[in-house]
Amino acid sequence: MSVTSNIILAVALVFSALFCFSPAIEASANNVVNGCIYAGDSNSNKVSFMINVYWGTEYIEPILKVLEDNDVKCTFFVGGMWAEKEPELLKKIYNAGHEIASHGYSHKEHERLSLEQNLTEMQKNHKIVKDILGYEMTLFAPPGGSYNKHTVEAAKLMNYACIMWTKDTIDWRDQNATLIYNRATSGLKGGDLVLMHPKEKTLEALPQILTYAKNAGLKPTTVSDTIS
Repeated sequence: MSVTSNIILAVALVFSALFCFSPAIEASANNVVNGCIYAGDSNSNKVSFMINVYWGTEYIEPILKVLEDNDVKCTFFVGGMWAEKEPELLKKIYNAGHEIASHGYSHKEHERLSLEQNLTEMQKNHKIVKDILGYEMTLFAPPGGSYNKHTVEAAKLMNYACIMWTKDTIDWRDQNATLIYNRATSGLKGGDLVLMHPKEKTLEALPQILTYAKNAGLKPTTVSDTIS
């Protein structure tokens, strides 16, 4: 990195420390670990089903239909490489009223990245989504839950809240609808963030998961709403 780049980066860090704290992080301070949010307020009735998207394109529209049928909005954390290839589908998700958030550009292990590399991943994705939707994302979920202090600092510089999860369905690995349902609903409570992906068995389990949440008196909503 050049001397000029170092100076610019240092100034940005100081500016971030003074002015760019995310209100979402402040609001959910009790559920923040190492600068990342793992849950919202457990005293609320709000829960979020967060869908990370780099693949599974063929399941997106059926998932949107299930969400529409159940009058549910959720948050799609999209990868920049995916958004570049699927701009019309990204628009469809957005136009259906769902929240769009960042999942980086190329699904790298962010804990292995420098501050500059973390920023590059976030900035590339941010520009792609803004160019397609005219929308400024405010949340970032590190791929695979992999992050370090540089990831958290880069998120602050982007004015993002860094998001993790409360429950992981592990649906990318375990193709079993019953298992996915059980992982999503077991002990489900207000403030929970439930991680999912667009997979065949996730689609199969999703209607029952949403029904369970509603019958438990919970309101499935976006991540921003749940952590606010």
